[in-house]
Amino acid sequence: MDQITQNKIRIRLKTYENELLTTSCNNIISTINRTEAKIFGPIAMPTRRKIYCVLRSPHVDKDSREHFEIRIYTKIIDVYKPSSKTIDALMKLNIPAGVDIEVKI
Repeated sequence: MDQITQNKIRIRLKTYENELLTTSCNNIISTINRTEAKIFGPIAMPTRRKIYCVLRSPHVDKDSREHFEIRIYTKIIDVYKPSSKTIDALMKLNIPAGVDIEVKI
């Protein structure tokens, strides 16, 4: 009964700007490829939209409203069989401000 336990690191990236997300994904993928770990992704998750409705004038016209939208872009990268070099390279990686990163081992 051989049970193979695979070490897996899941990296979830969230941001409000799509361009920041693609550049940070490319940086992460290039550093992981240098350490010869297997990579699966980036997987684009559905874009979440938050819509806010705001009254234009607070006292007079209730029918005059403005709608604002915030889009949240997310991508997931899975790293299989990471070595200690892979983890060290990911810790030293500079990622631009505005990108939220969640790492699960």
